[in-house]
Amino acid sequence: MDGNVQTYKGRLVAKGFRQIHGIDYDETFSPVAMFKSIRILLAIAAFHDYEIWKMDVKTTFLNGKLEGDVYMTQPKGFITPENARKVCKLQRSIYGLKQASRS
Repeated sequence: MDGNVQTYKGRLVAKGFRQIHGIDYDETFSPVAMFKSIRILLAIAAFHDYEIWKMDVKTTFLNGKLEGDVYMTQPKGFITPENARKVCKLQRSIYGLKQASRS
């Protein structure tokens, strides 16, 4: 009424806590940087008098192709009576999957 527009964002998140090791996934992956690599980067930046900026990647777990078949139940609010017994086959990784960081 006062002219302000309210926007809401939604994010689909998988129930990764229900995945079982050895059945739903084989290994997890957490990318880390070697301390030696960070020191080299800082040394090169100091030598050339570069400024170092922080970078944040917002789509880290999105759009990665999954290896193997991953299924999930339909999200609440999107289930129609004629498709109530169907499940969703994921083609890309989403938040919450144990194997999302690997893809």
